[in-house]
Amino acid sequence: MSLIFVLNGPNLNLLGKRQPDIYGHETLADVEVDCRSLASELGFDIRFHQSNREYELIDWIHEAREIGAAIVINPAAFTHTSVAILDALNTFEGPVMEVHISNVHQREAFRHHSYVSMRADGVIAGMGTQGYQLAIRRAVAQVQAD
Repeated sequence: MSLIFVLNGPNLNLLGKRQPDIYGHETLADVEVDCRSLASELGFDIRFHQSNREYELIDWIHEAREIGAAIVINPAAFTHTSVAILDALNTFEGPVMEVHISNVHQREAFRHHSYVSMRADGVIAGMGTQGYQLAIRRAVAQVQAD
């Protein structure tokens, strides 16, 4: 069974509690259940991680280089600041999908720039937590096309 890494950046552990008017009421545990269910339906397995620490996300990207077919990443605030995450993603050969729950382009100007987008094969923003499912579907399609 092929493996998709679903990686989540800082403060996403507070999903459903932090700014629900922007991010909704679903928790990250709810998102994980939905991702696992969809991936299984498509014949894939999921490694689902969240960290507030940049180095942990980088370590998981490095792990994905060895055993992952695709990466779905919501880098959260690291989107706009982390060249280190970009560099790690550039070492990964499979598809990378970038997800943002809110429409970052309708928000503060500093959120309009993404280092991760420089590597991402697709970017989904403003679709709420459904963006994760869209990203998984697209990642699977790309893996199967190769």
